[in-house]
Parts: sequence; C-alpha cells; structure tokens
Amino acid sequence: MTDVNLSQGEADALIAMKKYRINEAQWDYPSLGGTVSIPLRSEDKREEFFLDMSRGKIDLKKTKYQNRARHVVVLVRADLGGPPHRNPDDTEVATPHLHLYREGYGDKWATPLSSDSFSNIADQWQVLLDFMRFCSIVEPPLIRRGLFT
Repeated sequence: MTDVNLSQGEADALIAMKKYRINEAQWDYPSLGGTVSIPLRSEDKREEFFLDMSRGKIDLKKTKYQNRARHVVVLVRADLGGPPHRNPDDTEVATPHLHLYREGYGDKWATPLSSDSFSNIADQWQVLLDFMRFCSIVEPPLIRRGLFT
C-alpha cells in the first residue's frame, strides 16, 4: 500500500526532484469544466508524478494546477479564481494562492502566489509555465493551448 503520510523532508525532496514527460504525446489544455491528468516521472524512473489541470465550467478564471506524487499525495497546487481558502489556523487567503504539502496537514495550508515565482498571475498560461518550473518539471509535457488560455 502507498504511504500517503510523507515526512516534510520526503515531500520537499519529491517537489525538488526533476520531473520529465514520459513520451511525446500532445495534451490539450482543458476546456471549460475539463480536467487533464498528465503522467510524469523522475529521471531514474523510480518515482511517478502527475500534473493535473482543471478549469471551472462557468467561471473562466477558476483554474487549478496540481502536482501529485505516489498517485494520491498533492505536493503543490495553485488555485486561480474561485473562493478564498481558509487555513487550519482560521486565517483566510484570497485567490490566487498556492498550497504546498505540509507534514501532518497535506495540502490544507495555502499562501498567496509569490511574484518571485509567478511572473504574471493574470495570465493562466504563464502561471502554468511558472507552476511547472516551480514543481521542477524540467521536461514539460507537450500541451496545446486552447481558445481561452
């Protein structure tokens, strides 16, 4: 069975681990209400990851980018649009925000997106490119932009 309770050191190592596309397949950026899950892997092929992208059906700005490890562990998630997030300490974080795995809490904590890592939060495509860089995806999957990206 997969261990879903990672130590902070394990999670940090997985986030920093270089990730590569598994093939030359082309993926369509999700349309409104759509979701895409793209498999990735480590250089030594011992760890599998996923890049998940989803978009709201009505709210054009509602978008989620997520990097998972071990099939179910959310390491990093960026939420654009949508409602604010309430952290376990009852503080509220407006969107856009970033969730990073935290030992004992999983992805339950959020912080505002940093302009140091995300160059243009108004551009969903640029946020995706910055998100992949943030997650150490060094050979990104081939993603075709859609009409509304």
